[in-house]
Order: sequence, then C-alpha cells, then structure tokens
Amino acid sequence: MPIQQTNPISPAELKAILGDIDDAKVIEIIELKPTLAELEEAAVWATGDGDVLAKGGRPLAGTVAAVLEILTADDEEPPC
Repeated sequence: MPIQQTNPISPAELKAILGDIDDAKVIEIIELKPTLAELEEAAVWATGDGDVLAKGGRPLAGTVAAVLEILTADDEEPPC
C-alpha cells in the first residue's frame, strides 16, 4: 500500500517541483491540496511530456488537470 501524504505541500516544496512560478499560482495550487505525486505528474505534463503518459493509459484528470490549467493559464496564444 502506498504511503499517503498527510501534510500540505509548502510553497518551497511546490516551487522545487514546478520551478519558479509566481506567488498567485502557488496559492491557487496549494488551495487544491495536491499530493506530491499529482504535482510531479502536472510538472511532466507542463513540460510537454504528457503525450507519453496519455499513450500509456494515464489520461489527464482531477487535481493534476487543475494544476496544469493553473500552470499554463498564461501560455495560451491570443486569438488571431
């Protein structure tokens, strides 16, 4: 049985996993109460490697999807 995380992720831990992100995004993500595994998976998707996970039968969903949405909110291209 995997060990479940019971302590909330700290801003420092979050930035160590996801990189240098702004404080507003840190707060939004912490409010989701993601697990360490969810943060790590979101980081993989954010780097563009999510295609590999999806091909392996691991679609994007739940908290991981919400974290990724926050991370990529500024990445969307403006309409032409």
